[in-house]
Amino acid sequence: MDKTSIVGIILGVLAILFGMLAKGTSLGVLFNLAAILIIFAGTAAAILIAFPMKEIKKIPQLFKIIMTEQKVTEIKEIIPLFVDFATIARKEGLLALEDKVDTIEDSFLRQGMKMVLDGQDPNYIRDTMDEELMAMEDRHASGALIFSQAGTYAPTLGVLGAVIGLIAALGNLQDIEALGYSIAAAFVATLFGIFSGYVLWHPFANKLKRKSQQEIMVKRVMIEGVLSVQDGVAPRAIEDKLIVYVPYKERESSRAQAKQGEGVDA
Repeated sequence: MDKTSIVGIILGVLAILFGMLAKGTSLGVLFNLAAILIIFAGTAAAILIAFPMKEIKKIPQLFKIIMTEQKVTEIKEIIPLFVDFATIARKEGLLALEDKVDTIEDSFLRQGMKMVLDGQDPNYIRDTMDEELMAMEDRHASGALIFSQAGTYAPTLGVLGAVIGLIAALGNLQDIEALGYSIAAAFVATLFGIFSGYVLWHPFANKLKRKSQQEIMVKRVMIEGVLSVQDGVAPRAIEDKLIVYVPYKERESSRAQAKQGEGVDA
């Protein structure tokens, strides 16, 4: 479970509810079926119009990514792996890595190392891995765009809901009490639109983008590590090259793990 997403949603809802109570507003006004339909059903309709069905089908999976903590390999975890690979390759040759490569869980890294073992040209390996990375980046961007667009549509639909409510309110000019209630209800749609747009949909899109960026950074480090092993770069040099992607506070622990993988200075 991604605690920041859950806590953020709960905090956002509570902020609105207690803010309304602090202003003396009855929470009962939120139970407005017309406003709920205009904002949430309207946003869903706009998304269906804007995106093809094959991307719409991914929405449940996108919610899962947002609400759960995805298992992503950290950079500090793969540096010792490349140090170990480089040490074995320099002592016994690249083919000695075959058994270790088969046990790699990450399919992107495993495929890269298999191309190394197959003796592929370094430029071919880089181009192939870069193309796969770009394809993954495009898939991630399309998912984030769905929520980003929902965050754009919802506030506008909120204005539409307010206009519809005001039109209905103008029909009750003779009844002052009913007029006041109708005007208040009219702006509930605006509240839902702004809240869902800027507290839910846009932040959801940003969360997907950040998780994507973190994964892409790890993949780019993998590309550099794979090519360094193929090029016969010394284990210590690989460590120095990749450690720059690790925050300063975590570098010591990463170096300690790398030394265990290296065994001896090379």
